Amino acid sequence: MAGGSREPGRTVTSKVLAILEAFEKSRGALSLTDIASKSDLPLSTTHRLVNELTDWGFLSREPNGRYQLGIRLWELAQNTGRQLRDAARPYIQDLFSLTGETAQLAIRAGHEVLYIDRVYGSKRVPRASRVGGRLPMHATAVGKVILAFEDDWVRDAYLNRDLERPTAHTHIDPRRFAEELSQIREQGYATTMEEMRLGSCSVAVPVFHTGRIGAGLGLVLATSQASTMTRHLPVLKGISAQIERATARIPLETLIGVHRGATD
Repeated sequence: MAGGSREPGRTVTSKVLAILEAFEKSRGALSLTDIASKSDLPLSTTHRLVNELTDWGFLSREPNGRYQLGIRLWELAQNTGRQLRDAARPYIQDLFSLTGETAQLAIRAGHEVLYIDRVYGSKRVPRASRVGGRLPMHATAVGKVILAFEDDWVRDAYLNRDLERPTAHTHIDPRRFAEELSQIREQGYATTMEEMRLGSCSVAVPVFHTGRIGAGLGLVLATSQASTMTRHLPVLKGISAQIERATARIPLETLIGVHRGATD
């Protein structure tokens, strides 16, 4: 096996990335054994690579011997979508001020939405996303509205995937979801009702860039407010237009700063 890996042909890069991905869904520190198990690497290989990552600041070692993601990784991650986040931040703050609801901006990253910025409201609403976090497009309003205005081949690729079901309310039938996306294009906004987390709903509008879809701008509210959430559409559309004007001179790929390739 190449490099002592349990998988023939795994490169050093793939091993390092597997180690970093081991922390993606972990809310706490991991032991060396945990990391080896989650990354499917021999303990000896894990020990060597973890030590190197720690020396570089990508991981940090706690006094009890467990590991967390390091500050250096966080510093580099801040460059993702920085131009968009920096340009849009005042308007996201304004959206929150005008509505009192949790406001968020997201872009497409492969077959998921990546949250670039978020301003949390004070109301108790179940949270599914965080800045830098990713969620499936079909279960979020920002994801739906991005997908609805994407190129046909992107939608087709996404609809050919097996769609996961975070809750019983998530729309996973490809035919019905395609119809929903068509409706979203016609009406200019998307909504969800407890499709990602029970107890929350959301509404989102597209943010365009020189005629192309750039991002999704949305609000997350308690389910009890679902019947009136579309009242926020005028301010959502107004803020979207402001972000579009503020970012018009920045090339879309530079603005977003992430790979928007196939949805595999």
